[in-house]
Formats: sequence, structure tokens, C-alpha cells
Amino acid sequence: MKRFISMVFFVFLSVSCTSNKKEDKNQESCAKPKDEFQMYEVSEMAALMEQMYVENTRLKDRILKMDSLGQFPTYFLKMEKATFTKGKERDAFFNKHAKLFIDAQKAIYEAEDTKVAFNSMVDQCIACHEVKCGGPIMRIKKLYIK
Repeated sequence: MKRFISMVFFVFLSVSCTSNKKEDKNQESCAKPKDEFQMYEVSEMAALMEQMYVENTRLKDRILKMDSLGQFPTYFLKMEKATFTKGKERDAFFNKHAKLFIDAQKAIYEAEDTKVAFNSMVDQCIACHEVKCGGPIMRIKKLYIK
């Protein structure tokens, strides 16, 4: 019986020692990451596009409720100078479409049929994003007024 208890104790001791070694290895891998974590920084253009999306969501709601639209948000004009995400550059295509977008956005505030003008602005967003940065197209399409 003493042998049996001694064997069980020895097995238990062996198992607990190997468990600690595995935990130590896991702690080491957590304590020392292989790659430095780099924080994503939002570019001026990306932040501006987010603001414009939120503003146009609000504008869509005001159009649907037939509320007063207010005035064209002048901060949209920052598109002309905002810096892009690293690796992206301003070019003639973007400048042309940015002007068309701003014209379409302004037209909403002057239009008699605001729904048509609003959807035209959304079309303009998509026309540029199809060439420049396709990621947000599905989100932009949600702006359409049906």
C-alpha cells in the first residue's frame, strides 16, 4: 500500500511540474511579443469621410421627414486639402470627383426634389469609390433613399 501511495504521489508531482513548465512557456510568449503592436492612425481624409457619412445619414433622415435641411456643411470643402491614408495619393481623378461630389452635395440644399439630388450625390460617392477605395461602397449604398 505504501508503494501505491508513493507511486501516486510521484506521478502527481511529475504531472504538476510539467504543467508549470507549460504555463511558464505560455507566460513567456505573452510577456515578449514577437512583433511590436502598431496603432492604426486615421488619416484626415478617412476622418473627414466618416464625418461626411454621419452628416449625410442625418441629412437623409431630414429629407425623409421633410424637415428643413439647413445649410451646406462647409467642412466638406476640406476634401480639397485633407491628407490621405499612407500609401494613397491625391491625383487628377480624385480632384475631379471631389469637385463633382461637392457640387452634388451643394445641389441637395438648392433642389426642389431633394430625394433625387441626394441619390445623385450618393451615385457620385460610389463613382469615385469604385476606382479609388472600394471598401466602403456597401456602406455608402445604404444612404440611398428608396
